[in-house]
Amino acid sequence: MIKIRIQSEAFNIENEIKEISRSKLNGATVSFIGSVRDLKSENLKNLEIEHFPKMAEKVLEKTAQYAFKNWNLSQCIIIHRYGKLKIADPIVLIITSSPHRKEAFKANEYIIDFLKTNAPFWKKENTEKRSYWVNQKN
Repeated sequence: MIKIRIQSEAFNIENEIKEISRSKLNGATVSFIGSVRDLKSENLKNLEIEHFPKMAEKVLEKTAQYAFKNWNLSQCIIIHRYGKLKIADPIVLIITSSPHRKEAFKANEYIIDFLKTNAPFWKKENTEKRSYWVNQKN
């Protein structure tokens, strides 16, 4: 099972873990949550995330399918948020499950690394002093 969602509202990690934990095929489940962090040099007021919906969905789906196939996953959930977020708000959730832990870890790491540099999401940091678009590799 692959589940992809792009949404403005916060996700509920407990509900997502419960859903993926129902499978009898899982020996390992790995989750990753990426959150908005404050900046070292300036105080962040908020982070705005924009995206192209159809393009973003396609990239997330293809990424999940690749991980599913290459690391023998039984389940994969990717949820990515957009809109205006505050410090500590969750941005992305990736949950991978497989019969064995190494595959679940490797797939999860691959997905977040790929999304960080290739997914069509753009981040604008709004600080007390200025607003600017973030380099996608940050």
